[in-house]
Amino acid sequence: ESVDPQKTAFLLRKAWTLYSVTPLYRFRRARLRDYARLLSAFIAAEKHKGLAVQVGVELDIKVALSSLADLRGSELDQAALLVQLSSRSQASSRNSEDKLVWLGWFCSVFGDELSENLPEDFTCLPLFLSHGAESYTSLVGSWFQKTFDCCFRRLAISPQNLSWMVAMWAGCKLDRAASAVELVFSVPRLAQPLDISYAIHPEDAKALWDTVQKTPGEITQEEVDVFLDCLYAHFHRHFKIHLSAAKLVKISTAVASAHCDGIVKILQSQYLLGLLMLLTELAISQIQ
Repeated sequence: ESVDPQKTAFLLRKAWTLYSVTPLYRFRRARLRDYARLLSAFIAAEKHKGLAVQVGVELDIKVALSSLADLRGSELDQAALLVQLSSRSQASSRNSEDKLVWLGWFCSVFGDELSENLPEDFTCLPLFLSHGAESYTSLVGSWFQKTFDCCFRRLAISPQNLSWMVAMWAGCKLDRAASAVELVFSVPRLAQPLDISYAIHPEDAKALWDTVQKTPGEITQEEVDVFLDCLYAHFHRHFKIHLSAAKLVKISTAVASAHCDGIVKILQSQYLLGLLMLLTELAISQIQ
């Protein structure tokens, strides 16, 4: 499945920090404009260290909340929710454009596992992605937690899940020339930090995956293990280093890149829903 590239272009080539979010209580999609005003006032009050700010007054930070109907896997999923923070310099004219300073969005792509047993008053949007200053992420998270009785937690990506991602994306067909597949490993128990970067030509990585994968469209843990073992064996043959003794901390492909700290960069809109499905699954597993 794919989404409209024009509607999702702003999501690409940005570093997104991942969070898992418990279901929102009494969130009403019809009140997005009210929520934007309240969140704007909350941010202004926090920035003024508790000095009361009247709701509705024009502030330094402008908040916009909107729905992204395209970003869901099935009819059971809630439409994604986009939060945008913009600032207007006091010196600039009224006609000047606001400057976007922070972006965040909630989504659920095939999140049926969490949503199917929820009472009516709860809205399931378990995956949250933010781009911008951490101080704004903290303020937005605080407001949502207080307003909708939910909980935000940073979402890390395990080496095993990074292995799945690199195997899946190495086998993807792309319309244009692909960049190298890169794996970055951290070597443990050394006095000085040491990372090993391992780059593979995209055509070689795809050819290897095609020989490993038994059923097109399906991936098993065994296939992922064989794919990584082949790469490790090749590396050991040339450099006499056992990569299996190091920790996989980052992977980069033409589709996307991901870091174990829970930071992803999406590069191809045609595989956006597939990536969000995997991240939604990780977010739900952390909540449960």
